[in-house]
Amino acid sequence: MKLNIKTFTILMAFLLSGFFVAQSQEAPTDFLSSEFHKGRRDALRAKLPDNSVAIFFANPIRNRANDVDFVYHQDPDLYYLTGYREPHAVLLVFKENQTNQNGDSYNEIFFVQQRNAFQEMWTGRRLGDKGVQDKLGILNAYNGAEFEKYDIDFSKFSKVLFYDFKNDVRDNPGDKTDLFSLITQFKAKVGYEAGAKSLGTEPQKNNLDVRALNDIMGELRGIKTPEELDLLRKAVFISTVGQVEVMKAMKPGLSETEIQGIHEFVFKKYGSEYEGYPSIVGAGNNGCILHYIENHKPHIESKEMVLMDLGAEYHGYTADVTRTIPVDGKFSTEEKAIYDLVYKAQEEAIQMAKPGATFGQLSALARNIINEGLAELGIISDASERHMYYPHGLSHHIGLDVHDKGPYNKLEENMVITVEPGIYIPEGSKCDKKWWGIAVRIEDDILITKDGYELLSAYAPRTSEEIEKLMAQPSPLNQFRLPNLKGNK
Repeated sequence: MKLNIKTFTILMAFLLSGFFVAQSQEAPTDFLSSEFHKGRRDALRAKLPDNSVAIFFANPIRNRANDVDFVYHQDPDLYYLTGYREPHAVLLVFKENQTNQNGDSYNEIFFVQQRNAFQEMWTGRRLGDKGVQDKLGILNAYNGAEFEKYDIDFSKFSKVLFYDFKNDVRDNPGDKTDLFSLITQFKAKVGYEAGAKSLGTEPQKNNLDVRALNDIMGELRGIKTPEELDLLRKAVFISTVGQVEVMKAMKPGLSETEIQGIHEFVFKKYGSEYEGYPSIVGAGNNGCILHYIENHKPHIESKEMVLMDLGAEYHGYTADVTRTIPVDGKFSTEEKAIYDLVYKAQEEAIQMAKPGATFGQLSALARNIINEGLAELGIISDASERHMYYPHGLSHHIGLDVHDKGPYNKLEENMVITVEPGIYIPEGSKCDKKWWGIAVRIEDDILITKDGYELLSAYAPRTSEEIEKLMAQPSPLNQFRLPNLKGNK
């Protein structure tokens, strides 16, 4: 039987639609609900200025090489507001109700990529406008092709809020529904090019606002809801289990990549879709590079420590947990001195964490403890000496981003933040050589409660004594052996 293109497309649509229905129950059941996302849109609407509209675009697809793209990851704000995980989409949220040409009232519109049976066979299932309506509960959902002709008079709004564009979105020639086209069409609708100069440092001369939305979304995302806390608890616990299993499996001769692999294997066993950020596994002097992600040292020595900063992302929410451990299971005198100093700084900062305390107060306390400790150890001359042994901040929000949006003034109930002091003494430092190559960071995730904090990452040991005790336990990975890797003779 010969099939023409039209017949083939219809047949594929029929077959695939049945296949998708049959497979619809195979997804995890603990994603955020459509009610959660609707609640977040309502909360955003309440914070928008009068007579305004907020616009959110999906993240672009990023090319890895040639015809291979990176695994797609949605823009966190758009995901927060919709639960939509596909590319080529734009959401509009209006402060006040609008009226369409038919006299119907609405306060949001969502344009998404349409169903395409042939493309879905290659790149996965799509919701389309009907799927978004049924599964995500966004009733005013349309296919992206409708955006160009949809009549919206943006000039009537006092404020049109959106994030400014980075000009890094690829154009798919011939496709008027891709993200590039949606952005181009939006720019034309709002007069973006004509008002571009006023989007920078000059006073604004039109109604386009690329500044306010970030603060509004930060206020929302900085305070976690019970549904978000459930996913964050899971992400943090998964990450701590990874740390525990590596502590038991650690031995001289492992590579940094192997250690990374154990962590990420645990992540996948629990259903974590991604890592929240590139995994950091730095042995010895490599730990002094704060965001060391090469992880390619082939053989870790017995007298080194390994700094492991990894976080599982679970249904969009990411943890951020760091532990530093001795490869041979025992801290040397110098290693223990540095480790215990970092732990002291962290523990006292955590004890201070409660509503009303400021990020600055926690940071100053930890930094003072570290400076005084370094002076006592003779690594710096006195506590007032400026140095680079502790070059980063103490805390940040976590959530849909590993460095999540949120206010950085006073701590508030239901914020989830990290507390992560560190000391890094790279080779060649101006101190006794016995300290060279020691790098320690201890990072935990805490929930700010009504009158204090909850340590979410407590499952992974934190004190030097607890770590040594756990590292003495056997690992199920001790029996795991693979054939030697052989190349050409």
